[in-house]
Amino acid sequence: MSTDLPFTSRRSPVVCLHGCVAASQPAAAAAGLDVLKRGGNAADAAVAVAAALAVTEPCSTGPGGDAFCLFYNGNTGELRGINGSGRSPKAQTLDFLEGRGYTAEAPPSDFDALNATVPGAPACWCDTVQLFGSQKLSLQEVLSGAVELAEVGFPVAEVTAYQWAYWVASLRDAGKELDGVLLIDGQAPKCGQVFRNAALARTLKELGEHGKPAFYHGRVAQAIVDVINQNGGVMTLEDLSSHDSEVVEPISTEYKGVRLWELPPNSQGLTALLLLNILENFPELKAVGHNSSDYIHVFVEAVRLAVTDGLRYLGDPDHVTVPLETLLDKSYSCQRAQHISMERTMEGVEPGPMTGSDTVYFCVIDNQGNACSFVNSTYMGFGTGLVPKDCGFSLQNRGANFSLRRGHRNCIAGGKRPYHTIIPALLTDSKTGSQKPQLLAALGVMGGFMQPQGHIQVLLNMLEFGMNPQQALDAPRVFVHYNLKTAQWLVHLEEGIQQEVAEELRRRGHQVNWPVTGRKRSQFGRGQIVTVGDWWNPSQVKCPSRVLWAGSDPRADGCAQGY
Repeated sequence: MSTDLPFTSRRSPVVCLHGCVAASQPAAAAAGLDVLKRGGNAADAAVAVAAALAVTEPCSTGPGGDAFCLFYNGNTGELRGINGSGRSPKAQTLDFLEGRGYTAEAPPSDFDALNATVPGAPACWCDTVQLFGSQKLSLQEVLSGAVELAEVGFPVAEVTAYQWAYWVASLRDAGKELDGVLLIDGQAPKCGQVFRNAALARTLKELGEHGKPAFYHGRVAQAIVDVINQNGGVMTLEDLSSHDSEVVEPISTEYKGVRLWELPPNSQGLTALLLLNILENFPELKAVGHNSSDYIHVFVEAVRLAVTDGLRYLGDPDHVTVPLETLLDKSYSCQRAQHISMERTMEGVEPGPMTGSDTVYFCVIDNQGNACSFVNSTYMGFGTGLVPKDCGFSLQNRGANFSLRRGHRNCIAGGKRPYHTIIPALLTDSKTGSQKPQLLAALGVMGGFMQPQGHIQVLLNMLEFGMNPQQALDAPRVFVHYNLKTAQWLVHLEEGIQQEVAEELRRRGHQVNWPVTGRKRSQFGRGQIVTVGDWWNPSQVKCPSRVLWAGSDPRADGCAQGY
């Protein structure tokens, strides 16, 4: 099938009763579904998926990266989160980097060992099972599916093969060579080639048997420190052994009877909420039509405002105060919305985000009504490309998101978490009043700075335009980012958006890239959705509320599976 065909909804939504998993790899979704069938809950299954994706999609995720989790308790209605992002080495201060000759204008290269932060994913996996799991399955049992995939091998999927080769080439262009354990005969595996990773199987086995100490102490920790220090980094064993996850209270905003939940800073979930709040001031969005010139114009301008605020205020809350209450007040977004003119683009909006990155998002809802929304990432493909000896995974380069500008909220400091792009989301019914929040959906769109833009686009596709979860993911998207080379905001429009829309946006002053086709569609992110009932259905004839509906993004290799 040609990769240049427009994304129309050729796939039906998955409908099921007892449990559902949506992920970017079928084998990973199957691993999660198997855990549900063996008595595990949504949290157990999510960790099974995370580990399986580490095996099947190592160019996007793995134990060397970070993870964020949102969990909805079907019994109590309580929502809780885990911030599984790691910190910079304690010795890695701004003075240290400046002493090595780095500045805000000339920071370390993206793949430099100095951009390796402590991997937070393994601790997040362990804590998710411990805090939110069913307690019916051990961590070892939860990880067993991923271990088997790594030992027996799996055929590499088409999109993954392309991304694998792309990031191997990117590392080589930067003068770096990926360790052979993540290659076949020195090359990225082709689609359909069977890939095995015995070293990762061993790491996952040890994690399952001994928990967090197996990763943050001993063999694996020493291997991480060795490879970083051999390549000019300064991480220590103490940096690793002192790491732990943080249990956090999610933040949210209301929009037309629903409440969108995101994780608080250092996550950019705030940006998604700011974007939704700004758009609430344009009640005619539905009337102007999906992906019309008016719709996209308002969306793009709102993105520019929300992203600018996110980059201005977000940082590690242990180091800076983020004025969440002020920023999420509806009066603030009303003031911001007044800057938007329907006729012309705004002037003077400060520079926005960098380009996207590779990440995995997945979600699970079980037969008890629990939901787990989860993101795992090594940031840019294989991250730094550094592979600890005999461990089977690469280390993230999340530190590339730090600022080297003294006084900036996100300025590098020892033991600090950077501005973080990964954001899982949950949706509840805000009309239940004092009753427990009613779960409506677990959703997310992976892909660097595209993520808040993707969250809101797929949400509005369902809420405003009555699309089912699969249609909401299939629909052509918009991606807005700031090009540092040209000092301009760029609006990327996916094929399927009409040419006259692109031309009208140019007339209003937008720099438009249209149409974006083929593999370049990866910049629009890759999402997954599971909803409880068909609340998005505009028809008066509703299906039973216990039915689960799910979709999986056609821009990835994955699927939704239920039973």
